Amino acid sequence: MGMNGEQVERNISITGSRIAGNAGLFTRTFNRIFSRHMLHAVLLALLVLNATGNLTHPADQFRDPGLWWHLADARILTTTHRFIHVEPYSFTVAGERWINPEWLSEMPFWLGYRSLGLRGIFLVTVTALCANILFVYWRSYRKALHAGAAFWTAILAFMLMTINAGPRTIVIAYLAMSAEMAILEAAERGKKHLLWLLPPLFCVWINLHGSWIIGLGLLALYILCGLFPFSKGILDQEAYSSKDRQRLLLVFFAGLAALLINPYGWRLIWNPFDMLLNQRLMMSYAAEWHPLTLGTIAGLAAWLAIGLTLIANCVSGRKWKLYELAFLFFAWFEAINHCRFTFMASVIAIPLLAGDVARSFCAKPNEKTIPLLNALFVAGAVGVILFFFPSEASLQNSLAAEYPLQTIASIQPSWRTYDQGNLGGMMAFNSKPTFWDTRFDTFVHHGVLRDLIDIETLHAPLQLLDKYRIDHVLISESWALAYLLERTPGWRVERREGAGDDAYVLLARTPGATGDQSQCAAAPAQGKQ
Repeated sequence: MGMNGEQVERNISITGSRIAGNAGLFTRTFNRIFSRHMLHAVLLALLVLNATGNLTHPADQFRDPGLWWHLADARILTTTHRFIHVEPYSFTVAGERWINPEWLSEMPFWLGYRSLGLRGIFLVTVTALCANILFVYWRSYRKALHAGAAFWTAILAFMLMTINAGPRTIVIAYLAMSAEMAILEAAERGKKHLLWLLPPLFCVWINLHGSWIIGLGLLALYILCGLFPFSKGILDQEAYSSKDRQRLLLVFFAGLAALLINPYGWRLIWNPFDMLLNQRLMMSYAAEWHPLTLGTIAGLAAWLAIGLTLIANCVSGRKWKLYELAFLFFAWFEAINHCRFTFMASVIAIPLLAGDVARSFCAKPNEKTIPLLNALFVAGAVGVILFFFPSEASLQNSLAAEYPLQTIASIQPSWRTYDQGNLGGMMAFNSKPTFWDTRFDTFVHHGVLRDLIDIETLHAPLQLLDKYRIDHVLISESWALAYLLERTPGWRVERREGAGDDAYVLLARTPGATGDQSQCAAAPAQGKQ
């Protein structure tokens, strides 16, 4: 009987220990999940959702003119199972050679649209933006080893990202750039074997976006900066060992070879060089290629980041590696010259800034946190996201207010319709023949963009409309061209749609008027010059 009592007590003790052990395991797991990093991640995600207007005005993201022809590209690929090699949408350059350099980064948006409609595009967009900001936060923490410094500099990073905060393929491509930076940073911490991840990364990257050329240039710069030792002033760069140098060169040439793994071969590799060498007109026309101004959130963030870097290094200087300074100079030089590159600057410069801020302004990291409070914040954030997540009907209504969808639906396949740039993508998505859209390369090469600028600036617009045998014009009613055509004999208003600044007018050429198709048989059918 005594033995049975002892056995019972032993069993109770063992059971109690197991329960205590399980409780301890649960507590440790709970505390690990709902750490300060989880709190920061949720706050940054809410910042992304709110600051970009996606919660209050989610349809704003559908204004991006490239979104709809990107979806049309992906639709062609998934329905025909063939890559695009010939211009598929416009009548101005129909039949000309064209390649799709962003086919892979288009797929998430298309799959989101096919699965959830407009809500799918919304979800993919905010997920990609959140992934970018969290990637920068993680890299900043690894650099600073201070959660607070990483969090506040990540907010600054998002301010820089607002220039491209929308459903854009480049948002997905910048994840590849962050991955490259993370690999190089890991190599600096001694994990040299991770450099072999770069060739497969470039294999994916070239199919995402033309920004792969920047990534390859950064890798080349990283290698060059370590070929020789340099120690002077604030710079202290050690030369790579022969083994490290050999590894880096092999990785670089393997990355070059990996670029050929794409559906277009050398033409896709040449694409970004073509843009840099032969598309100066596009760079002068597109606003995102213009210099950075202080009047934008990204502009203010850029000067704040540069100022903080200088001040932090004055307060507590450090030795810089040559490649760090080269990366930093390149990032800010490009961002100031072309505002679209502030996103790139956030990826490259902010983790370096986080380390400087932590060293100069932050006390020793205080890792104390309250996991239960963090969990409540996370639950509240999830509740906010679910509550404000837009319905498909609301997005459809907002889209209808943004685009003249009924007018676009009325366009006939035989029409030669001049359209403004933000409508070309939507027309292509609705299988309507377009004059142009924001795929600038092909329209630059065949002279269409030059003629387009002359039409928009009213430099011989009627003659140019005749040149392309335009019989319909769909533009904003506030445009000077609309005012001109409404008062030009031979043109009439076919229909109007929208109100205020969002009002569009469809103008039609009167049959028999000068420039009618029947009288312009000799006019060139395409916009070559």
